[in-house]
Amino acid sequence: MADDMHDEQDERANGEGDRTPADELGALRAEVAELKDRLLRALADAENTRRRAERGRLDASQYAVTRFARDMLTIADNFGRALAACPPALLEAADPQLKAVIEGVEATERQLLSTLESYGVKQIDTSDGKFDPNLHQAIAEVPGEGKPPGSIVHVVQTGFKIGDRLLRPAMVTIARKDGGSSGSPANNNKE
Repeated sequence: MADDMHDEQDERANGEGDRTPADELGALRAEVAELKDRLLRALADAENTRRRAERGRLDASQYAVTRFARDMLTIADNFGRALAACPPALLEAADPQLKAVIEGVEATERQLLSTLESYGVKQIDTSDGKFDPNLHQAIAEVPGEGKPPGSIVHVVQTGFKIGDRLLRPAMVTIARKDGGSSGSPANNNKE
């Protein structure tokens, strides 16, 4: 019995003995609301973590071939150089065996570029002639050949993107303004 009296005194000292059922109900509702809020926040946090992990997985799979693709671009460049070294007039006069070799190199270059494209590696389009410092690296200013100043005159090296990221900028010469010095780099892209 002495223990019961001590428990009642402890409850009153803590203020719990004076609580009405309405107070207890209010306290329980507040606790339920707090726990519900915590649960919703934990679920939202788990969903955000899942989304970040999924995005990371997609990025890793899409961009995993980046280093390999850069290495393959040097091979594609060499195919292009080999084909450019044989002017069309010389090819027309060549014997059938040499023509077959050149056609084989052309077919291999097309297949390589097609395979790279199947992995998301695409050539940067420069056909519009507009210089974009996000995609192109100007290596020299040259006479415009009738093109407006700052536009692309010649593509020295093809640029490539992988997905939506720049893999290698296109190396280009751009039309200089009248009176500009020849061969000076303009708007170099420092990537």
